[in-house]
Amino acid sequence: MIPLSRWQGAVWMVAMILSASACVAASDSHGSWLSKVPAKDRVRVNPLAENPSAVAAGALVFAQHCASCHGSKAGGMGRHPSLRTERVQQASDGELQWLLRNGSLRHGMPAWSGLPEVQRWQVVRYLHSLPLDDRAQ
Repeated sequence: MIPLSRWQGAVWMVAMILSASACVAASDSHGSWLSKVPAKDRVRVNPLAENPSAVAAGALVFAQHCASCHGSKAGGMGRHPSLRTERVQQASDGELQWLLRNGSLRHGMPAWSGLPEVQRWQVVRYLHSLPLDDRAQ
């Protein structure tokens, strides 16, 4: 085996760290946050589930607070994921509301606990109203 120079060793170490970080980030961006949702929050029912105006209200809240990262049509921007995916559609209302309230700071998702709860439920209704984007799967 040929010994690595200090420079080659440092480059190899940085590459390994970046690779491990990318794997961790990818696993969380693919829904590992769901495992953090407590059971009591997972089963929460959206009180606006049958309110037809909640989707439009949620679209306005989304435009004000979420579109700068996730795009005006929720298709994602840069490292911020699309919200028009099966994973989002299959998440329960309670799971999405929990994510909005608590965020995922490690991945750039702020906690929106400062938003009134009714607005977070409106955003959940809006997200569940979005059509799937086949390119985002």
